[in-house]
Amino acid sequence: MDILQQIQGAEFWIGLLKIIWINIILSGDNAVVIALAARTLPPEQQRKAIFWGTAAAVILRIALTVVAAKLLELPYLQIVGGLLLLWIGVQLLSDDDGGEGEAKHHGNLFAAIRTILIADLIMSLDNVIGVAAAANGNVTLLVIGLAIAIPIVIFGSTLMIKLMERFPVIVTVGAGLIGWVAGEAIASDKVLRAWFPEHSMQFYLAAAVGAAFVIAVGKIMQKRNSSQNPPG
Repeated sequence: MDILQQIQGAEFWIGLLKIIWINIILSGDNAVVIALAARTLPPEQQRKAIFWGTAAAVILRIALTVVAAKLLELPYLQIVGGLLLLWIGVQLLSDDDGGEGEAKHHGNLFAAIRTILIADLIMSLDNVIGVAAAANGNVTLLVIGLAIAIPIVIFGSTLMIKLMERFPVIVTVGAGLIGWVAGEAIASDKVLRAWFPEHSMQFYLAAAVGAAFVIAVGKIMQKRNSSQNPPG
């Protein structure tokens, strides 16, 4: 009965709209990560990776919402997370085969879902705080709002894979975005905030360095992989 009373109030629907809007805004980078991780799989496994990766990531966000604010105050956590995200970005770019040949079918479903979960965990630490604030302590609203994020991210990821197949340069741009988020995460760590104030020149420089690092190292490893495994 409590739930029925909640959904009949205007405050519930206003909060739900806020959460949906926040998810639309914040799900772009998550959709890119999912698309990059799933793009080397066969079409049937792509759909499974997108669905299960997204569903697991949303469930993870619900659990993470409870402790996100406290986790962000732990020193060095975002530095470690940012470094891990840099590694993920490099790996995703270096695995790119340009969308040609049989190499596209060498991806692993479990590995793709694992990559999605790790990346989403790191990228969602600060995002869930905004969702939690919109929910204002209403667990029902939080769960419904985050559940609605599943089709949003699935649609975005599916669209991104199609765009990556048609325009391969988007793979590089997507990997650069992961590097940008990694740079932001490192600069946002508690022990570095004094040197990298949010929205400062230094903060955006750290993000740009992260993006450049992923693209540069990823391309070098991509060329090395191509030379070791020539087509044909």
